[in-house]
Amino acid sequence: MSDEMSPAERYAAAKLRAADQATALGPFRELYDFDLDEFQIEACQALEAGKGVLVAAPTGSGKTIVGEFAVHLALSEGRKCFYTTPIKALSNQKFTDLVKRYGAEKVGLLTGDNSVNGDAPVIVMTTEVLRNMLYAGSQALDGLGYVVMDEVHYLSDRFRGAVWEEVIIHLPQSVTLVSLSATVSNAEEFGDWLDTVRGDTEVIVSEHRPVPLWQHVLAGRRMYDLYEEKGGGTPGTTAATPATPDRARREVNPDLVRVARMESQNGFGRGRGKVREADRERERRQRSRVWTPSRVEVIERLDAEGLLPAITFIFSRAGCQAAVQQCLAVGLRLNNEENRLKVRAIVEERTKSIPDEDLHVLGYFEWLEGLERGVAAHHAGMLPTFKEVVEELFVRGLVKAVFATETLALGINMPARSVVLEKLVKWNGETHADITPGEFTQLTGRAGRRGIDVEGHAVVLWQQRGFDPAALAGLAGTRTYPLRSSFKPSYNMAVNLVGQFGRHRSRELLETSFAQFQADRSVVGISRQVQRNEEGLDGYRESMTCHLGDFDEYMNLRRQLKDRETELSRQGTAQRRAAAADALEKLKPGDIIHVPAGKFAGLALVLDPGVPAGRSTGQHAPRGEQFQHDGPRPLVLTAERQVKRLAPIDFPVPVEALDRMRIPKSFNPRSPQSRRDLASAMRSKAGTAGVVGPPKHRRSRSEAADDREIAQLRTDIRAHPCHGCDEREDHARWAERYHRLHRDTRQLERRIEGRTNTIARTFDRVCALLTDLDYLEGDTVTPEGRRLARLYGELDLLASECLRDGVWDGLGPAELAACASALVYEARAADDAMPPRLPSGNARDALGEMVRIWGRLDALEETHRINQAEGVGQREPDLGFAWPAYRWASGHGLDAVLRDADMPAGDFVRWTKQLIDVLGQIAAAAPDGSPVGRNARKAVDGLLRGVVAYSSVG
Repeated sequence: MSDEMSPAERYAAAKLRAADQATALGPFRELYDFDLDEFQIEACQALEAGKGVLVAAPTGSGKTIVGEFAVHLALSEGRKCFYTTPIKALSNQKFTDLVKRYGAEKVGLLTGDNSVNGDAPVIVMTTEVLRNMLYAGSQALDGLGYVVMDEVHYLSDRFRGAVWEEVIIHLPQSVTLVSLSATVSNAEEFGDWLDTVRGDTEVIVSEHRPVPLWQHVLAGRRMYDLYEEKGGGTPGTTAATPATPDRARREVNPDLVRVARMESQNGFGRGRGKVREADRERERRQRSRVWTPSRVEVIERLDAEGLLPAITFIFSRAGCQAAVQQCLAVGLRLNNEENRLKVRAIVEERTKSIPDEDLHVLGYFEWLEGLERGVAAHHAGMLPTFKEVVEELFVRGLVKAVFATETLALGINMPARSVVLEKLVKWNGETHADITPGEFTQLTGRAGRRGIDVEGHAVVLWQQRGFDPAALAGLAGTRTYPLRSSFKPSYNMAVNLVGQFGRHRSRELLETSFAQFQADRSVVGISRQVQRNEEGLDGYRESMTCHLGDFDEYMNLRRQLKDRETELSRQGTAQRRAAAADALEKLKPGDIIHVPAGKFAGLALVLDPGVPAGRSTGQHAPRGEQFQHDGPRPLVLTAERQVKRLAPIDFPVPVEALDRMRIPKSFNPRSPQSRRDLASAMRSKAGTAGVVGPPKHRRSRSEAADDREIAQLRTDIRAHPCHGCDEREDHARWAERYHRLHRDTRQLERRIEGRTNTIARTFDRVCALLTDLDYLEGDTVTPEGRRLARLYGELDLLASECLRDGVWDGLGPAELAACASALVYEARAADDAMPPRLPSGNARDALGEMVRIWGRLDALEETHRINQAEGVGQREPDLGFAWPAYRWASGHGLDAVLRDADMPAGDFVRWTKQLIDVLGQIAAAAPDGSPVGRNARKAVDGLLRGVVAYSSVG
């Protein structure tokens, strides 16, 4: 190519290469065996120019290269770089990557339970570690030039998101911030905030996927493309790239729409009676052209089409384990003998430190069998070491099918050729809810390995009931994943801020949070509406002006009259309803009544009065009919032979029995003949009794006629000068408009007041409570407050109160571990049927005292209007992990502890590591030389053993 260039062109090209080499970016690009994308180059150039950057790009697009360039710049400038991640697994992964590139002497690792080479110029850490450094004024911050915040969109996390904002706000201004985020729809808004609090920040947004993504629906034996592209595109492009610029050209595949319509019309899949699910599925397959394929069928189909390796997202741990067992049960093998031996060698090497006696309880042998066949589960309930091995084998291509919960989508570098979604509904902790477009993007973003796959594939399984291709297309094509701040002041944050900056300056700092930034922006539109309303009010006020007097005063009298009349009318209606309900409660089976109103007005026979249990047997009520708690709902037989449950609205006036008759015991409300006979007998009985129409109800005199207040208001209105104005009603119409607009404007102003200074007001309430408890005295942090400053976590204040009150003073190490577990543990099930088992003696007493202290704090929070529902305050301590923690700290074996706890090994390790972390905080916060501090350290030693010690990821 260079031979074809002119001398001038060759000279210009040489100058460009020389200029590129003169920058830090030039040598950095040579470290990679592929060209950088445009967005990566743009972000790196902004960094080199001294700007902060926010990079928002899809999963797998390579945005971490920008973070690695910050590391490169720091080393070349002789400065430090902190690379923060949201989870320890990501920290370990990034630490390994950077050590390979820069050497072990230049890279360190700091997580809650790992500290490697902490004085290195490049340190990988979890975000919480950096937050704690900032509050402690750590010397490690000296010389810090760059901070990379990987997965910065975690600041939306309701439990931990505040940490990201704390770091961004409190980092020294001399530090350049590199923020790496998933694709979010409000990146510009977040960038504007970063520009406000951090200075010049470049926002780089890329929606381009380096590997195109195809969207499919697997229905029965057929794989349908989700999209059809208009304009005669090739089949290969029909399902590809939701990020295609011309999205309007893509339409939902008409074949898929047609199948969905036919299945909906056929109504297949409806259960009839108590039919076994397997029989129902077999019948569906026989009668229907499509069905939801089994997990084994899905993997076999993907394997046949060359679409493995695949991650199947199942929103259930038990479902992931069951999927592996189903594959093993049918003898599915995805690995040949050579790969099987490789898997065994890697597994044995990575798990050699696990004691033989623990292997069985950990399900090691079943897990190994799945790995050797190329299938595995991946979820939070697994032992961390097991999860690491699955990740390693999957990346090496030795595991071809992984069944995972959505936690796998959060950052771990584990891309696949295909991603399968079993359902589009998941349990969110409170209810089964549809997954959001953001979650769909995050999950399917795993499909397509850069440099390996030409394209990625996202496969959604057909759902037998109500599958809507258009809704799926909307989910796949929507890019609404807004970043929403979850920032709220905590007790620990308050004492740390006041200790460093004083209350006034702390308040100003909190006003710079992204949460307040978003709240203030939402106020802008409301403020403009208020301004427009104020202009309208001026015009209305002018039009309602009367030359005879104050028309506003006159309209106020008219409104008072109207309000009083409405109030009396409402009272009368309520009294009539109460009288009608009383009358209904007196009805008995066999009463003949005249229904005064409604669809079934006319003669009726009472079968069941429909009053609460104890007043009526309800023996004639059809199956499924139940009493509703909005008043009696009698079940009647109408003169037209219909059996109906009436509502209170059918009885605007009291009703009474016109006559009575006996209901035969043989009467069956489901039998037309039985209804016909009884209705005929009722009509005959009513005719004999002379009942020909509804009873006459004499209208009572209106209460308004005798009301003194109404009489006085009418007198005042007639006496007012404006009452005699010829244009009175014209003025009144303008006055009504003025009144409505004024009311709407006041509501808008209240909304503005509610959103302005919200963070600062919450901070003030938190500080007021801390002042009541003697943690703060004005701008001074008391000794108790300094202790609280060392305690992080949801129950920081409860832990501090327990230390102050000496609740844990008489406890041994294992007993202290049991009590401290209540500060971190939260059961997965919201309502546990069985009370947790607790250690006896001092530990049980201390746990009881902790709950009592929490009750006192909860009452105090209510007094200070600190609301746990808004993410501020102390949740109730959960005692569900106290017994496992006590047993493990006492030296009992893993088998016995897990059997007692009825808890997966991964959960046990995770909670134990969090317990170790909080015990470390207690040891640091306890007075020097106190027994609590010594026993907290001994408890850590007792817990950090066996399965907990050899799990490198928490």
